[in-house]
Amino acid sequence: MSRGGASPRRGVVARLTQGLALAVIFAILFVATRATPAFHGTSGTVAAVGFLLLAGTLASELLDALGVPHLTGYLLAGILAGPHALRLIDHASVEELTSVDTLALALIAMAGGAELDLESVKKGLKSLAFSTMLQTAVLAVGMVAAFMAARPLIPFARPLGFGALLGAGLLWSVLAMSRSPSATLGILAQTRAQGPLTRWTLTFVMSSDVVVVVLLAAALTVARVLIEPGATLSAKAFQALGHEIVGSVSLGTTLGLLLAAYLRLFAKGLPIVFVALGFGFTEVLRYLHFDPLLTFLVAGFVVQNLSRQGKTFLHAIERMGGVVYVVFFASAGAHLDLPLLAELWPVALLLAGSRAALSYGAARLSARVARDDAVVRRWSFAGLVSQAGLTLGLSATIEHEFPMLGAGFRALVLATVALNEMVGPIIFKLALDKAGESRPEERTSVVPEVAEAE
Repeated sequence: MSRGGASPRRGVVARLTQGLALAVIFAILFVATRATPAFHGTSGTVAAVGFLLLAGTLASELLDALGVPHLTGYLLAGILAGPHALRLIDHASVEELTSVDTLALALIAMAGGAELDLESVKKGLKSLAFSTMLQTAVLAVGMVAAFMAARPLIPFARPLGFGALLGAGLLWSVLAMSRSPSATLGILAQTRAQGPLTRWTLTFVMSSDVVVVVLLAAALTVARVLIEPGATLSAKAFQALGHEIVGSVSLGTTLGLLLAAYLRLFAKGLPIVFVALGFGFTEVLRYLHFDPLLTFLVAGFVVQNLSRQGKTFLHAIERMGGVVYVVFFASAGAHLDLPLLAELWPVALLLAGSRAALSYGAARLSARVARDDAVVRRWSFAGLVSQAGLTLGLSATIEHEFPMLGAGFRALVLATVALNEMVGPIIFKLALDKAGESRPEERTSVVPEVAEAE
């Protein structure tokens, strides 16, 4: 009896200790930022990384007792510490932390590709094909309609003509199709889930991002004709699109083969390789006008399916990603513009709700047509709500390509993603628990050995 009562007491003591440690960390940084103005700058950025890592992991452990995903803890720690709440981390430090995003997205893409086992993809090809077609078609039509209907609530959209509004709606619909590989991998890492729903979600989310990257490139070409006066469709534009896709796949294949050879010859040094790829090679790809996400995703797929080094490769990514992803999501929380969210929440809620409803309907229909397992038919929509870094990266591309939409378009994306980012992981984790696929006895510790990744 005493043993049975000791465990709950130890759990309560552990939570109280973690809560006290979190409060002390916040207090120390609060005093430091107020008492020492020079604390900002380079020293502030270094301190911000350490603080977000500690605060994020402690917050995630505290919320874990309530069944809340670790990702939500990382985000909340970042929001609370960010420049729009307690201002423990200033705007300059938050912007400096965007370099972590580059590394995190490279790791996410490679991990996503490595998770796409060819045999599993073949087995679920029918379901994957139906889901991709229906999700794409339903969101393309539905989100264009929702965006145009919401025009009175969108400041930058009010002065647009019908053609330009249709073009902006087309771009918005492609963004709505994007999911969050990082949130998916993070929840699966935390729950150690296994089963039909887990396999379906993982395969769909990772493969759909390839589709989204291709669709956005095509949508940019078409939207330019609708938004910019005098612009016309040309063979040159589609030639550039083909160059980007083929070049990215080719480089990704080559990179995957090189990584497989490296893994076969050397057992150590992969973290350095990942850092070099995440920072240096990403810039090379952008200079060559290739897509980094598609390139790294293909590289991970090649290592997993064309070599025997897949498990070693994935394990190395997971060990390094465990730390990187905590900072990545806490930084994403710090980036959230709370005043902007308060201003745009009605239209952001409308668009996020429309996307969730359309995804739900398309998921139920495609699962029934493909005759998926009952658990997939019931819960497949749950992993499709989250959005994060990928969507924000795509929106930055749109902002660069269409200055006339500019800051207003990206601001609305930020507000909508903020809602999906907070709600999506909770829904997905709840679905895994209800489906009986979570394995809580095997969850990761505070500093996870396996990646706890929008």
